[in-house]
Amino acid sequence: MIEILAALSASAAAGMRIALPLLVIGLLRSDSLWYSVPLLSRIPPSVLVGILTSWSLFELFASKKLLGQRVLQVVQLLFSPVVGAILGIAVAQFAGAPTAFVWIVGIVGSLLAFVLQLVQVGWFYRLRGLPLWVVFIQDVLCVALVIFAFDAPQQGGLIALLLLWLAIRSSTQWHRWYRGHHDSHRRRRLRRQMPD
Repeated sequence: MIEILAALSASAAAGMRIALPLLVIGLLRSDSLWYSVPLLSRIPPSVLVGILTSWSLFELFASKKLLGQRVLQVVQLLFSPVVGAILGIAVAQFAGAPTAFVWIVGIVGSLLAFVLQLVQVGWFYRLRGLPLWVVFIQDVLCVALVIFAFDAPQQGGLIALLLLWLAIRSSTQWHRWYRGHHDSHRRRRLRRQMPD
């Protein structure tokens, strides 16, 4: 159970940022860097540090501007499931979970990261850009969830589950708003087409 909560905590971080949680894992596990992380273990550590640091800085600064948010939304929507799976598998392996169980955790982590990112995209288009205070909360939560995955997996897992619950609640609200907006737009169009 602890392994699942730890993996969910790390995967939820991938639902907010891509490179930042991977960089934090590398810094936390500085003794082995990314040797136990799937896919990343094949890249030389010096190259990986450069790539992750550059992209993390881009994420931190670009997310504060509207155009940067648009670029990040597309990239994060594409890569968040992959990074969510990588983080989930890495943390589950670190916690000593059985191999068959690790792959299940990877799939769940991938889906969690994708759902969180998908809801953020929905709110981004509804609000026409995420407010700055929300972006700062994302940055802090992203780092905190990775740290919790190693030091306090129960709290991190509960935060991840709370984020999932909030995402599901807000997605239904967003869907209701979209349907209402679409219906009112259709009614206005029909009124214009009706003869006087």
